[in-house]
Amino acid sequence: MKICVAQTKSEKGNIKANIQNHLRWIELAVSEKTDMIAFPELSLSGYEPELAKDLATDQNDERLQVFQDISDAHQIAIGVGLPIQSEVGILIGMVIFQPNQPRRTYFKQILHPDEKPYFVEGIENTILAIKDRNIALAICYESLQPQHVKKAREMGADIYLASVAKSQTGIDKAYEHFPKIADQHSIPVLMANCIGFCDNYLSAGQTSIWDAEGVLCAQLDSHGEGLLIYDTVTKTTHRVKEAKDSNV
Repeated sequence: MKICVAQTKSEKGNIKANIQNHLRWIELAVSEKTDMIAFPELSLSGYEPELAKDLATDQNDERLQVFQDISDAHQIAIGVGLPIQSEVGILIGMVIFQPNQPRRTYFKQILHPDEKPYFVEGIENTILAIKDRNIALAICYESLQPQHVKKAREMGADIYLASVAKSQTGIDKAYEHFPKIADQHSIPVLMANCIGFCDNYLSAGQTSIWDAEGVLCAQLDSHGEGLLIYDTVTKTTHRVKEAKDSNV
């Protein structure tokens, strides 16, 4: 299979505009015949904890139907980030659209202390079975906690996909941690980071892919949008840097 991680810049709190930008990159992922594309943490709202209460929605939000339509039409799984309202509070979610299947949402299970005034924690790992691969989802801070990938591996995951919103300090930690867990657990690690200002910091991009031995296969820069595509059969990567207007 071919799996794609997107590096995008979100417009603060503007879900409508961010949906349109997502569509540009999904179109390219479709043209590259990828089986899945995943975006950074809270990609549709921007990583803005103080706005989460006003922006929180649910996986059935009618504005998201366009992603399901594309998924059905082009046989591609799509993962987008949103604050999700629940009975117990607001969660950091990744809504998953799969062809002709009900929507699913993965909720971040381990919050950074700075996030706890705004969000509550999820309780379950999510493993996506796509073609011949089992993909474990992780969202930012929890992807740096050893117990998260350990549990995912025990559940049969053979790809670890981290959707993040990291500053340069966070990226430095990721670049130390991800090669180690990839090698320790013999699992490729894909990281989708955003660019631009988030909350009170500058997100540092550098979206990356490590192979199952912990070797860095590909990396984007710290300032431009783009895609990285990983072919699980050939073990090769491909960069896509230019987006077109959406026609999907």
